Amino acid sequence: MHKSGFVNIVGNPNVGKSTLTNVLVGEKISIITSKAQTTRHRILGIVNTDEYQIVYSDTPGVLRPNYKLQESMRTFSESALSDADVLLYMTDVVEKTDKNEDFLSKVQKVDVPVLLLINKIDLSNQQELEKLVEDWKTLLPKAEIYPISATNKFNVDTIRKRILELLPESPPYFEKDALTDRPARFFVTEIIREKILLYYQKEIPYAVEVIVEEFKEEKKIINIRALIVVERDTQKGIVIGHQGKALKKVGMMARKDIERFFNKSVFLEMFVKVEKDWRSRDNLLRSYGYKLD
Repeated sequence: MHKSGFVNIVGNPNVGKSTLTNVLVGEKISIITSKAQTTRHRILGIVNTDEYQIVYSDTPGVLRPNYKLQESMRTFSESALSDADVLLYMTDVVEKTDKNEDFLSKVQKVDVPVLLLINKIDLSNQQELEKLVEDWKTLLPKAEIYPISATNKFNVDTIRKRILELLPESPPYFEKDALTDRPARFFVTEIIREKILLYYQKEIPYAVEVIVEEFKEEKKIINIRALIVVERDTQKGIVIGHQGKALKKVGMMARKDIERFFNKSVFLEMFVKVEKDWRSRDNLLRSYGYKLD
């Protein structure tokens, strides 16, 4: 008997979905920062044994879209409701239960098992947590509720065991040595974007897209040429920094992580280009890998 299935993780921004995905997969496949909207795509992380294959799916935080890019992010989140075998709806002890009620109403209608995970319980006390559990029982009566701390890995093993119990019998969906459905260059773009999110403030990280134009793997080194796309000339100036220092620093931080990810030396070149209002241009968003209705 072999079990296989899709376990999709959904919820509002900044509740810890990517942290949990990485813990469950056992590898860092999703970038993590304290900024909302860090995850822009739906990223699969695959866990294999002889007996089962669990395909975890990390999704962007659910938000009301203000521009085309956010519409695409919302599409990724909603698609995760329709193809899950087990749905993990993630919240935390900080956010209000009525946040994004329209998305929650869609979660109420799914007919697969829902595990409601209340994250960051180390920021709460027993009394507050018990009240929160009661509130969520009213909102999602069919869901099983688990208080967790993804960062401290508290109760994560319980979640893992429950997922295995709920997983349907099925042959594997992917090759048994697959870790993800994404190509190598996707992780290069994500690592560079993570460093941009960490290094720059305010609007800059949200106005940036990263495209890997060249990824050439040789015996001892990987040569990478990456393009950082911004929306305005002023943003280009900030990304490059005085005498190119900011770009150099981000490049150095990214290169170290890319080398760790591929376990190989990396030569990384980065350039900055202005594409006016790219976040609202269909043709550019499609070419960057975003799905639009």
